[in-house]
Amino acid sequence: MNEFWLWFNTGTEHILDWNGYDHILYVMALCVLFSVREWKKLLLLITSFTIGHSLTLAVSALNIFTMKQEIIEVLIPITILFTCIINLYYKNRLSNTSRNLSNNYTFNYALALLFGFIHGMGFSYMLRSMLGKEENVVFPLLSFNLGLELGQLIIVAVMLLFSVFLTRFTRIKKSDYVFFISSAVFGIAFLLF
Repeated sequence: MNEFWLWFNTGTEHILDWNGYDHILYVMALCVLFSVREWKKLLLLITSFTIGHSLTLAVSALNIFTMKQEIIEVLIPITILFTCIINLYYKNRLSNTSRNLSNNYTFNYALALLFGFIHGMGFSYMLRSMLGKEENVVFPLLSFNLGLELGQLIIVAVMLLFSVFLTRFTRIKKSDYVFFISSAVFGIAFLLF
């Protein structure tokens, strides 16, 4: 059981580590359009991303498919930039009514799945380096991935709480919040690119 917690904690720490903040930025960009009332839509979006990165993490850790790290390091910021552009597009379509920004966001579920494939490759480099010559990678892979999911859910919870705080207890409009967060994440991702 100690081995499970070792890999689980490694996965959680990996996604929450500010040294690997590209994954944090992507999850932030995914969450910014959603309110607490839309948690089911957000859960579906995050699940799409999870399925994508879980599949790629598995095939990469098992050496079934790999890609050069340099390519992935370029593609990850592109996924963040593209998601921020989509957010800004929906922000600009928002009227002054209380209509939710994510109402017409369903096509992004497929993009989240696709982008999950890319981020999974990013996760796999660290995992493969830690696995070394270990023969049975299934248990560490599963434990590590569950840790990633916990870290991801922590980011989602923080973003939702931050959104509630800003939109309910300040005079900041949801559209301004989306603009600010998406623009800030875009700027950071542009520097990564």
